[in-house]
Amino acid sequence: MKALRLVLTQNKAHYKKEETITNKMTYPLPPFSTVIGALHNACNFKEYHPMDLSIQGNYSSLIKQPYTDYCFLNSVMDDRGILVKMKNNNIISTAFDKVAVAKKSMGNSFRKGTTIEVKNSDLMDEYRNLKNLNDKILNFKRTRIEKLKIMFKARKKFLANKKKNLVKKSLRYKNIVLREKEVRKKEKEINQRLKEFEYTNYIREISKYSSLTTSIRHYEILHNVNLVIHIKTDDETLEVIKENIYNLKSIGRSEDFVDISECEIVELVQKLPEEVIDRLGDSIVKNSAYLDYNKIKENNIILKNKNGTKYFLNKDYKICGNKRIFNKKTVIYTSEYSIHENSENVYMDPRKNYIVDFI
Repeated sequence: MKALRLVLTQNKAHYKKEETITNKMTYPLPPFSTVIGALHNACNFKEYHPMDLSIQGNYSSLIKQPYTDYCFLNSVMDDRGILVKMKNNNIISTAFDKVAVAKKSMGNSFRKGTTIEVKNSDLMDEYRNLKNLNDKILNFKRTRIEKLKIMFKARKKFLANKKKNLVKKSLRYKNIVLREKEVRKKEKEINQRLKEFEYTNYIREISKYSSLTTSIRHYEILHNVNLVIHIKTDDETLEVIKENIYNLKSIGRSEDFVDISECEIVELVQKLPEEVIDRLGDSIVKNSAYLDYNKIKENNIILKNKNGTKYFLNKDYKICGNKRIFNKKTVIYTSEYSIHENSENVYMDPRKNYIVDFI
């Protein structure tokens, strides 16, 4: 069988487990979907190209790297967290200016200046002026606007009662209808002007401010990662991947850069004589790998010490409606495995003594 063998290294990498939120854990090797997505991106494929992968490798160490998690609240809290002004609140972004920081867990007030540390006095003044303006707008609504609403309501009721005793086609009736329209138009104009003033001068500006809370969380980071990836697909796709392999910049996060050590189309063999397998012995396996769970159950792959970790990994997906339905593969991650003379659907890369299990 023809396949493309990739050998690459990464100084560090994080292959996020989807179910981890608070502290981001990593898979020991990149999932199939991660590698397939990276290859499609490198080749600028616009449609999915079906492929099977064998992924194996190792790393020297795993450490927990701290990072600051930013949580922006939906509303501004006057007594807690960090008051910030967003650089651009119309897009999803973490760019902001710190305005002030609350010093205690409760009893603070950004507006009153109680137990806070001001980071930007100009923005602090702007925030307080906006809150003062809001008070004035609310007071204006409670006094002037409420009185106008009562006046308009009474006027409309008076005109409506006056129409009841008039003939609809009479001139007096038509004049009252016109006066009703004028009243409604005036009422609408006042409400619209107030709404525009409030949005322009307060709502739009205060929406740029937000409350921020931070916490220290951790990434699991793999160091000195070595990967061996075999790719099985049609000949044309293999050639395209080979031609574009140096467009493959990272696997995992965008900052997890890769160095390509080897990219070669190789011939794999499925059957090896028993004496060859015996002679190679433990030297066949140099890496940990994702192995097909069903092949292990069927005894096509032998776990030497019955040890390994079971994962359900994404490979590809189909779009059903507005949802992605992932095709998950059940695998065992282990380094203690071998094959035998009668193993089925398991290949060997004889030049490098790799066991290749396509999934």
